[in-house]
Amino acid sequence: MSSAGGSNPEYVTARVRARRSALYGDEEYRKLIRMGPAEIARFMEESDYETEINALGARHSGVDLIEYALNRNLAKQFDDLLRWADGRLYDLIARYLRKFDAWNVKTVIRGIYSGADREAIADDLIRAGEFDEELVDQLLDAPSIEDVVDRLSGTIFGPGLADAYGDYEDTSVLVPLENAIDRTYYEHLLEDLVVDEATQQYREFLEAEIDFRNARNALRLAQSGADIDPAEYYIDGGSLFSASELATLAQNRDELVEKIRESKYGDDLSAALDELESAESLINFERALDIALLEYTDALGHVFPLSITPIASYILAKEREVDNIRAIARGREAGLSEEQIEQELVIL
Repeated sequence: MSSAGGSNPEYVTARVRARRSALYGDEEYRKLIRMGPAEIARFMEESDYETEINALGARHSGVDLIEYALNRNLAKQFDDLLRWADGRLYDLIARYLRKFDAWNVKTVIRGIYSGADREAIADDLIRAGEFDEELVDQLLDAPSIEDVVDRLSGTIFGPGLADAYGDYEDTSVLVPLENAIDRTYYEHLLEDLVVDEATQQYREFLEAEIDFRNARNALRLAQSGADIDPAEYYIDGGSLFSASELATLAQNRDELVEKIRESKYGDDLSAALDELESAESLINFERALDIALLEYTDALGHVFPLSITPIASYILAKEREVDNIRAIARGREAGLSEEQIEQELVIL
């Protein structure tokens, strides 16, 4: 709809509840893990992905068909949210969906950094943010990370990336650039956010998301060994760390883990923290952060259902579904075992 006029949370949350009920659950994932790519595509055709599978099936097959259908469906679902919403709710949803602009910028940068070709990078983009097709194509055509930074100079991400590029050149690790992207996204997300009864739980959700992002970034910096001050890329708005505290804790992972364990998130992340300490598996810890955030958002959405929080919870849940299906399809194509694939999934 539009950002003009009154807000309409009752209508949008009712539509979102219906969409949420159609998402895949654990039983569907267990079925998919035992299927090959062609069978997965047929299974998707019998669900909410029918339109996309039928539209793309004549031109693509296997994992390519699944990838394109997932991305197209995701963009459609989130376009629907904006089409349904009015007033203040529209503005809040539009701001939150900028996360896909941030995702796409990071995907392009990571692709160039790893030497991936244009087509492989394009397949991983999620075209659900504010960037138009022309800008996305310009980013995909960029021959270097420096060119990507230059081509984003007119967007909200431009100043932060320009400031972080020197650290990237000095260290040859992507953490400064990725942190700058995340920080810009959250700064604009929280900008002029009026906290009242309808947005209090949403603010708590954003606070948790920022806390988890700061924890993830601090651990990545600690693991990279790069000589970078974490305070320079601290994301303001959380409650778990101050900038100076994060800079100190990033130099001692044991103390950082203990800080998280003693926080209000400690119970939700207890098992993940144990695994991080024993196996030093940052990937599994980051997956546990994603699960904890999903559960936290679901709980907040039940507290005040007529707000953006249930909508943000649905966005996260839909992302989880797409990521899980993609991981299953790629895992089956790569010949991974069912146990190996299951370890890649985010399942509540």
